[in-house]
Amino acid sequence: DESLRARPMTRITDPLGAMGATFRWMGDPGRLPVRIQSGEPLRPLDWSSPVASAQVKSALLLAGVTGGVFVLLTEPRRSRDHTERLLAQMGAPVISHAPGRGWRVELRDPPERLAPLDFRIPGDISSAAFLLTLTALGGAGTGIEIPDVGLNPTRTGFLDVLRRMGVPMSIGVENPEGETEPVGTISVARCDALRGADVGSAEVPGLIDELPLVAVMGTRAEGLTRITGAFELRHKESDRIRAMVENLRAVGASVEEMEDGLVVEGSDAPLVGHVRTLGDHRIAMAFGVLGQLPGNQITIDEPASADVSFPGFWTLLATAAGKGSTMSQGVRAGPVVTIDGPAGSGKSTTAREVARRLGLRHLDSGALYRGLTVALLEAGWPEDHWSELSEEELASLGLSLGSTEIGFEVRLGDRVLGPELRTEQVTNLASPLARLGAVRAVLLGVQRDAARMGGLVADGRDMGTVVFPDADVKVFLVAELGERARRRLLERTGRPPPPDEVSTEAEIIAARDKRDSERRISPLRRPDEAADLDTTGMDFEEQVEAIVSMVRSRWTGSGGGPG
Repeated sequence: DESLRARPMTRITDPLGAMGATFRWMGDPGRLPVRIQSGEPLRPLDWSSPVASAQVKSALLLAGVTGGVFVLLTEPRRSRDHTERLLAQMGAPVISHAPGRGWRVELRDPPERLAPLDFRIPGDISSAAFLLTLTALGGAGTGIEIPDVGLNPTRTGFLDVLRRMGVPMSIGVENPEGETEPVGTISVARCDALRGADVGSAEVPGLIDELPLVAVMGTRAEGLTRITGAFELRHKESDRIRAMVENLRAVGASVEEMEDGLVVEGSDAPLVGHVRTLGDHRIAMAFGVLGQLPGNQITIDEPASADVSFPGFWTLLATAAGKGSTMSQGVRAGPVVTIDGPAGSGKSTTAREVARRLGLRHLDSGALYRGLTVALLEAGWPEDHWSELSEEELASLGLSLGSTEIGFEVRLGDRVLGPELRTEQVTNLASPLARLGAVRAVLLGVQRDAARMGGLVADGRDMGTVVFPDADVKVFLVAELGERARRRLLERTGRPPPPDEVSTEAEIIAARDKRDSERRISPLRRPDEAADLDTTGMDFEEQVEAIVSMVRSRWTGSGGGPG
């Protein structure tokens, strides 16, 4: 994971090294990947951490429990204490106190074994914060009530900031017997007079994950919202200070970047633009909230990054905003672009590069049909029975699409399919399989789910006619038959083909064109409103540039298109 590789690891490897652990860096020193080598028994630790980090603290406490040694950790400020609470419940009490300056935790006498614990995990306040923010900003009606939320006092700093910004709120705290963490119900109402607020270093550890939301609220508040003492944000899944500043500016907000934070000036002007999340789930979700507000038009390049911490976020956000289960208003990841055309017109390679240049994802529909072929072969279904399978039987095979930074991966259950998609057997069987009605019906839903948030380029023979008839931009590629045959052979053999081979290949392609155009289910035809592009005299670079220009000129979803 690139975001983890970018994060500094010495803050945890240094104290663990002082306990006797040995680390060998596999790449850049201080960055993942790293090999941890076993050695002598762990030694006691007395360590002062330069940052207040619950993750670092938890790792050191667990090392102390595992090694059966004393651990004393001093932090500049108190960090989240979930681990201390759990260890206390399991028979390993941790002493926490303020020694004048900073915060100190001590593991004095770790037990040989931790006691089993039946623990109910409450709702995550950092996830609830997105819906609370949406409501406070007027994007979810007049109010919202969220029950069963964890209210650990080291995690509720965001609620304090909401109050200072003028958000009406009530909290009902419950303390069920035997529970490790306090839980309760949070009720928030729309705030019609949001005020800017200051968040300083003393508060940062208690709302480090919610700071992007504080910045987002600052864009709609009266006056200035200042966040300082938050240098730790530069070492999250992205440099969140830089990411917030650049994206706030991209959508039209006024913001000043500082080394340890940012200052946001509020406004009631519509916010319009394209957000680059850098793969950071909290950046995507924070701007997703902002995009739901009336008048704002914000596109997001990697909405799937939200799945890291909040699967189903976009559907829930749209529902809370009163927009059903779709993201058709306010927030989209970019346009849906379809590239259709006959065999040999250069669809797949061109579509992949177009997607890369526009910052969109590439959907290879052919890989889905090959994936279903693999699934049928592995399930042991005889080929002569495939045409008899129902949609329910095909769906039960467990084929799905998983989103990546640049496109999609075909998954069979928990397994990502790779080389097996390109075997000769699979290639030969996928084409007749794709002509079956039940197959196309099942995979139609999979493809449309992939495009629900927009932001993709799809290629095939029925992308703009059947799969995505409402696509934002449709392109229909054509080329002379001989040129298509030459390209196919060049791609297959890697050498310029002789005329006789081109002639033979042209006959094969012509026969396939006839079959594709005459088939009963999803025949090849030019989509309505498609832009025609004859690529006969074009090289690859010219094809790509032509389509990129078409997309940028035709799509106005972000007030000027992606990129």
